[in-house]
Amino acid sequence: MPMTARTALSTLLAAAAIALAAAPAAHAEKFSIKQKVQQEHGMDLPKRGMTMAEVEKRYGAPLKKLPSAGGDAPKHPPINRWDYPGYTVYFERDRVIHSVVDTPASPAPAASSP
Repeated sequence: MPMTARTALSTLLAAAAIALAAAPAAHAEKFSIKQKVQQEHGMDLPKRGMTMAEVEKRYGAPLKKLPSAGGDAPKHPPINRWDYPGYTVYFERDRVIHSVVDTPASPAPAASSP
């Protein structure tokens, strides 16, 4: 069935509407990530390369030490995660690889009624 000019225009307009609707959400997410990175730079968080012992000595005991993930092969070293108030520290073996400021979960989108 050949596409008429009217059908093609309708399809194009629908695609444009979807793209425009998604743009603010993408911009908001980008802005949120930028704010989070700036916030992390201003905080005293464990630095990459610190040992678990150094982190615990300087920042105290974590609220929670989660079970290791990985470690089943040399190419998959154990990854540990320690939760502190307001941030989480990730370790590869016994060294810090990243410290991340916690962000509140986004509220679930409201269900639309039919």
